[in-house]
Amino acid sequence: MQSQVKQGTRICLIEDDPIMGEALAQRLELEGFDVDWRRNGREGLGVLVDMGADLAVIDVNLPDVSGIALFERLLQARESPPPCLFITGYGTIDDAVQLLKLGAADYLTKPLNPGELIARLRSLAASSRPTSRGDERLGLSPAMQRIGIELERIARHPEAPLLVRGESGVGKEVVARRLHQLQCPTAPFVAVNCAALPEGLIESELFGHEKGAFTGATARRAGVFERAGNGLLFLDEIGDMPAALQPRLLRVLQERRLRRVGGDRELRVAARLVFATHQDLEGSVRSGRFREDLYYRINVLEIEIPPLRERPEDILWLAEGFVTDHARRFPAERRMLSAEDRARLLQYHWPGNVRELRHLLERACIMGDGAALALKLPLAGHDEKPLKSYAQAGERAAILAALQDHKGNVTAAAVALGISRKTLWQKMKRYGVSR
Repeated sequence: MQSQVKQGTRICLIEDDPIMGEALAQRLELEGFDVDWRRNGREGLGVLVDMGADLAVIDVNLPDVSGIALFERLLQARESPPPCLFITGYGTIDDAVQLLKLGAADYLTKPLNPGELIARLRSLAASSRPTSRGDERLGLSPAMQRIGIELERIARHPEAPLLVRGESGVGKEVVARRLHQLQCPTAPFVAVNCAALPEGLIESELFGHEKGAFTGATARRAGVFERAGNGLLFLDEIGDMPAALQPRLLRVLQERRLRRVGGDRELRVAARLVFATHQDLEGSVRSGRFREDLYYRINVLEIEIPPLRERPEDILWLAEGFVTDHARRFPAERRMLSAEDRARLLQYHWPGNVRELRHLLERACIMGDGAALALKLPLAGHDEKPLKSYAQAGERAAILAALQDHKGNVTAAAVALGISRKTLWQKMKRYGVSR
């Protein structure tokens, strides 16, 4: 069911194109927003600074000032500006990175999908959270933005277990931490890698033990379920949970209670439980390595995180964040991504996902000289691309060639490629191709 726009929610629309502006203003008013339409950046900034607005929709390309410059001035003038969603027909990944790092609420490229625009504005209006300079996003890609929206909904149901799937290094703990931030930011966050726990201590680590429960138990110890309290417990690599302990975990999920090893008193489990795996749990169930009833218990809610190679929009955004974070921690090593660095990062297929990207850029920052990064990509990464990567590379090359043959005319290029103009725009956006 769609959320309703709060009565009187005021949008400042800053758009110089008269046709686009009028169409947007009319559609937004039909959706229940109060719209103040301004045709240049100077007037729009005045509205946002002096008159106030609940939300802003801003064209990046304005006649008097860029949307990025306007947003920078707004941040200087107001400590807590309204959430700002940017639109542009000339968008690049770099624009999106810069805007969202500054604190923009969202970013869409023309031709706009009206339904998507309205849905995002409704979500911003419902959240009623002021924009800040911090970036709480999971990524720029549509997939990660969808996950961010799903987490906001999931946070409202703290007793339902969540299963996070994805390849190793893809960012499963990052998603769990974002859920913790949305649901219970002041409560504990406890993360446990089930595959890394010593086999003889895993039961004690999970459920705790009483003094004297076994040799060496010289004092009572709380397990991770207790230590998480009213917060969030993240159990990574749940597929490696020993078969002997799976019934105990199932009981905790069913009854929300547990007993310490050697104890006779039941303790309530209040924490939100988030599980993660890169394994094929369904295959493990079929082979008997993982209990079927436990699988259905942990898989009440599910999020699948795509590998980094399938969301190239996030690569430069993440890279910028890692480089900026390094400079914050080590001011004497302030590096910058060059155009060549960016191109090479986008060409690589990242088998190790975000973890590999982070480690590679950490090394590049440490070994860099001046502003330059010492960026070295594994050669195997370029030689062993999966079939999908080759197909995407070929499709991108065909689009570039068609646009070049037809001098940037999108309609003519779409006809030559045998696809619709809308489909071509979508593919251009996906591959970061401009006219």
